[in-house]
Amino acid sequence: MLTQLQIENWKSFTTATLHFDPLSVLIGTNASGKSNVLDALQFLNRVASGILITAALQGDSTMPPLRGGMEWAAKRPGNRFVVGVTVRSDDTTDYEYRLECQIVETRCDVLAAQLHRIKYRLDKKGGRKRLPGNGVRLYRTDICEDHAPTITARLYNEKQGTPRPLSRAHTVLYQLAGQPTRQEIKEGIAAVALALREIFILDPIPSHMRGFSPFSEKLEPDARNIAGVIAALAEAKQKEMEAVLTEYASQLPERDIRRIYAEPVGKFKTDAMLYCEEHWLDTGDPPTVDAPSRSDGAENQAAAAQVEATPTIDARGMSDGTLRFLAILTALLMRPKGSLLVIEEVDNGLHPSRSSLLLGMLQKVGGERGVDVLVTTHNPALLDAMGMELVPFITVAHRDRMTGDSVLTLLEEIEQLPKLLAQGPVGRLSSQGLIEGALKLPPLTLEAVAQ
Repeated sequence: MLTQLQIENWKSFTTATLHFDPLSVLIGTNASGKSNVLDALQFLNRVASGILITAALQGDSTMPPLRGGMEWAAKRPGNRFVVGVTVRSDDTTDYEYRLECQIVETRCDVLAAQLHRIKYRLDKKGGRKRLPGNGVRLYRTDICEDHAPTITARLYNEKQGTPRPLSRAHTVLYQLAGQPTRQEIKEGIAAVALALREIFILDPIPSHMRGFSPFSEKLEPDARNIAGVIAALAEAKQKEMEAVLTEYASQLPERDIRRIYAEPVGKFKTDAMLYCEEHWLDTGDPPTVDAPSRSDGAENQAAAAQVEATPTIDARGMSDGTLRFLAILTALLMRPKGSLLVIEEVDNGLHPSRSSLLLGMLQKVGGERGVDVLVTTHNPALLDAMGMELVPFITVAHRDRMTGDSVLTLLEEIEQLPKLLAQGPVGRLSSQGLIEGALKLPPLTLEAVAQ
């Protein structure tokens, strides 16, 4: 799984590191650089999947460009940038991957790349201690000219490295994955490539989720095919997922949602629709009669009242907040163990009173499934709901007051944090601008920062 993201000269950043935990939170004001961090993850996901580096930035007929396209990928006025990650393969093995790219005219090429394996030993308390030495550089690249069509990768052979000429249009990582190499190189490439391919950036768009969707195996980034994904599952797995969706969704409104489910529709049953049974009257369990109009008896009249009190609506009648919540939960339930789920503005459309529910769901379901979650938010209610225990996992994106560069700072590393927290919870501090103020200004008294 991913443990760190490193970027250099990427968009608004000169250099920055983002740490990943089971639940990581990225906060910051508008234009602070949060979206640029997510774009770096999207870029790595694309190129690890075999997409041309230029297309990964510019987009093509099958995918949209990253924000700013290739023109704004490298920090101005330069034309080079670095993206890299640290991947934990197991308790004793990490891989450090680094990719440097250069923009030349209308294309972006590999300028340098390397993959480094680091070994650790575990102490009696389960801690990790790096073994002596600098680890093993599984591959590195030779220096190449700006307009050279190929780049030479040096593969680990316990000597100077076996040369392997490769294209500069794709990453070295992707090209080596299909070539014969030493076992340790294969293992490192496989671990890093899998971690990058399993990055999933979710941006649910409720208006896209309201229609019928074809049966699907993978959830789309905008969650447009949520009904098709649920309906395509095996019966047992589908019931399990619908039970979890219902469990959490029933806590969203002031009354019960009795059931969330998806069903095939149409003549050929290849499309699906998402449905919700709501219950607004305290009339006991849902009725079991087929048609309450069959008799004028008191029992059937009561059943009729229950049917009216438990209407079934499809996705076209669900609120934006409910649909976004269901998309997030479905993504969590669908992601494989060890993957990273990224959600921008995670609580968008959700009432502040449900912040604790959302937070608890992310922690519980993500923890049970072994899926790491990175979210961005502006919502003070969500930050307040985190409490002190999640302070170590909050990163603040902000602008350097001297250079204007974007910077990432762990919240717990802010020197004045204890004094700030004495004034109130994190959400209140963020909404009042005190956190950003403490980062942008030179050391001052807390009273001066608050002013």
